[in-house]
Amino acid sequence: MTKLEHIGIAVKDIHQSITLFESLLNSPCYKTETVESEQVTTAFFQQGETKIELLANIEPGGVIEKFIEKKGEGIHHLAFAVTDIRAEMKRLQDQGFILLQAEPKKGADNKWVCFLHPKSTNGVLIELCQDID
Repeated sequence: MTKLEHIGIAVKDIHQSITLFESLLNSPCYKTETVESEQVTTAFFQQGETKIELLANIEPGGVIEKFIEKKGEGIHHLAFAVTDIRAEMKRLQDQGFILLQAEPKKGADNKWVCFLHPKSTNGVLIELCQDID
């Protein structure tokens, strides 16, 4: 893992949260994107070398809504940049970490992503991400 790439924050209302974080960070949202495979809308903020990603459901009943019902709005995941996602997935799986998918999938911000199950990471959802070439 090369760096903390972004912090994912689950929110109920993406538009209200963009306004809130623009004020909080004194920085504009530089990108919004819909990720159909996850049924979420995302909004990104750049803070130094790290990004903040807001995530909200597109449709009722999605994974972010379920997370918010259980834990409330707040930190959803930590994402770490990797140079070779498949090699990192294998390394972590060999060490006993539980992967949530067998192959990387296309995520937001032009990245290949893979998530590690929180049961194997002290309750924290971890995302591995690699730029798509």
